[in-house]
Amino acid sequence: MASVIEFTQLSYQHPGAAAPVIQGLSLNIEAGSFVAVVGGSGVGKSTLLRAAAGLTEPTAGAVRFQAQPRPGRRTRAVVFQDSRLMPWRTVGGNVGYGLEGLGLDRVEKTQRIDAALQLTGMGDYGRRWPHQLSGGQAQRVGIARALAVKPDLLLMDEPFSAVDAITRRNLQQELIRVWQASGAAVLFVTHDIEEAVFLADKVVVLGGHPANVVGSYDIALPRPRDRGAAAFASQVAAIAHTLEHH
Repeated sequence: MASVIEFTQLSYQHPGAAAPVIQGLSLNIEAGSFVAVVGGSGVGKSTLLRAAAGLTEPTAGAVRFQAQPRPGRRTRAVVFQDSRLMPWRTVGGNVGYGLEGLGLDRVEKTQRIDAALQLTGMGDYGRRWPHQLSGGQAQRVGIARALAVKPDLLLMDEPFSAVDAITRRNLQQELIRVWQASGAAVLFVTHDIEEAVFLADKVVVLGGHPANVVGSYDIALPRPRDRGAAAFASQVAAIAHTLEHH
């Protein structure tokens, strides 16, 4: 399958730092795939995601986005750890923010907003304000905002880390459904190995100083995935072992 984005010998060094945080990393993300990146704190997971989003310029190497721009769409969209909703806009207004400048008429923009809210289970919340939402609802709106632009690549930086455990599991299940319906590729950063195995087609392990890919695991478990299954536990244990030794 064709790649949607390619990292080639990527290196990044923070200004003033003595050494790079990432060095010589190469990775391909296939169109429509779900790839999770795991690693310890400070290993460069978010730096990799920011490079994919075009928010960080590599010190060396290249990030090549292979998807072709299409009218009325954006190639990439980002969901951060916090929803980053604008308090002066309604829920619908927040979802529609990314559509501005795409040349859509009012009818199509409204249809995109409504469809994204429906897909994320927030169809009745378009006229509400961010302060009226729970943490989980706010993250659903953040995901809807990203989906409204119909991206080829959805970039997610620990998007469920700030919600309670029950909400987190619900959001994980909903994300699978949304991903399958959208057709977008997902690059998902997390420190939670179990979350990565539950969600992804492939889990990439970052480790070392400076960081690089130290393990890559194709997750062939059937969906919906059973966290209590021996095969699930075995996959989690294998990835944890790789992390512990890097």
